[in-house]
Amino acid sequence: MLQPELVSKLLTTAHQYGADFAEVYVERWRRRHLRVLNREVKEALSGLEYGAGVRLFFGTEVVYAYTNDLSEANLLEVTETLARLKGEKGRVDARGAGGLDFRKQTATGLHAPKMPLESQDKRYRLERLLEAEAAARVAPEIKRVETRLLEWDQEVLVANSEGAWVEDRRVRTRLVVVAIAEDERGAQTGSAGPGLSAGLELFERFPPAEVGRRAGMQALTNLRARPAPAGTMPVVIGNAFGGVIFHEALGHLLETTSVAKKASVLSDKLGEPVASPVVTYIDDGTLAHGWGSSEYDDEGHPTERTVLIENGVLKSYMVDRLGSLKTGYRPTGSGRRQDYTFAPTSRMRNTFIAPGDTPKEALFEGIEFGLYAADMGGGQVRPGSGEYNFAVKEGYIIRKGRIEEPVRGAMLVGKGPETIQRIVAVSDDLANAPGMCGSLSGSIPVEVGQPHLLVSELVVGGQA
Repeated sequence: MLQPELVSKLLTTAHQYGADFAEVYVERWRRRHLRVLNREVKEALSGLEYGAGVRLFFGTEVVYAYTNDLSEANLLEVTETLARLKGEKGRVDARGAGGLDFRKQTATGLHAPKMPLESQDKRYRLERLLEAEAAARVAPEIKRVETRLLEWDQEVLVANSEGAWVEDRRVRTRLVVVAIAEDERGAQTGSAGPGLSAGLELFERFPPAEVGRRAGMQALTNLRARPAPAGTMPVVIGNAFGGVIFHEALGHLLETTSVAKKASVLSDKLGEPVASPVVTYIDDGTLAHGWGSSEYDDEGHPTERTVLIENGVLKSYMVDRLGSLKTGYRPTGSGRRQDYTFAPTSRMRNTFIAPGDTPKEALFEGIEFGLYAADMGGGQVRPGSGEYNFAVKEGYIIRKGRIEEPVRGAMLVGKGPETIQRIVAVSDDLANAPGMCGSLSGSIPVEVGQPHLLVSELVVGGQA
């Protein structure tokens, strides 16, 4: 996307002005969005973004600028505007040696698509959405169905003054179905939204008809459900998107963005027990075709599998370059950004609780009265403390060890660091689910996940 000679000139210029570290990030991003409502196409959009960002470090002071004018003159002007002092790195010595080494590191294609965007036409996509919609209409009470197909193909280049030259391609595809069931008592919603770092082969792993049916059945279940009870009780949290609680109320506390500022209750606790011994918590950017996967992060570091908590003991944080400078922890390939208009910060990738060895059915045994939160919705979290409240999207009463009638309107309320101490059993059925995480450095794709797990005691908000 940029010639090495130009990148070398930019980075050398930055160092001649005194920057300790310089980075150039270039991005070309194609996106498509197709939305169908009640069998009528409402949106069919596509677009191309192209731009670059320049980031300079002066110690731990960071300046960042971005532009969509990638001419040499403009990029040099951007770089010189950012720089303030003179330095030595990147210069060639009297023998002609030195300078910046830009031998390339190119992704191996771990997440390369089998069916890229250009492999099928619009009709193929529309037919898949109509399949999903038809399957979502599981009963006459389903009055409205919306289906969406999101696709993007992002190419990035990261080069820096330490000689990194990394090229990566990220292809992602997601299908979303939202169904609304309605009768004389009101309306209820159900949804499903699988996504992968893959092309249109998403439909092979998640057939549209199955996705649509799941959304329709969830809406119908909620329509026929009773109001949820309120109180403190044992809760079994479902696998896959159940992990959103720990993503929001625990994972963000382990990013050096908050750790370096001592804004997290988990700062300076490496080696200390912070969770139940049955909990191992992992952030893994290498999962093949994971929604939050990439071979390199947005700072050019290879992504990795980072064990954050092992058997209840805090083992690592998620560390970006700036976080590493401030804390001394090694970078973990966690520097991420929405696009070139954002500087990267430490962010989660695919974050999940590792599977245990308890069969799912055993989690319910011995519960006299409790809640099964089969699927979770959105919620709110207080940064720093991890206090949260999350809506249960699909819930059931547990009575005498059995899953009984569905309930609706339940909320789970607690603190992430306390809740993870109260996990008493973890099943063996790990599953992940995709989502978008909005935080510093913008909105990025992530997976959350966990097996079914039993929390001994949780506050459930509902109808008293």
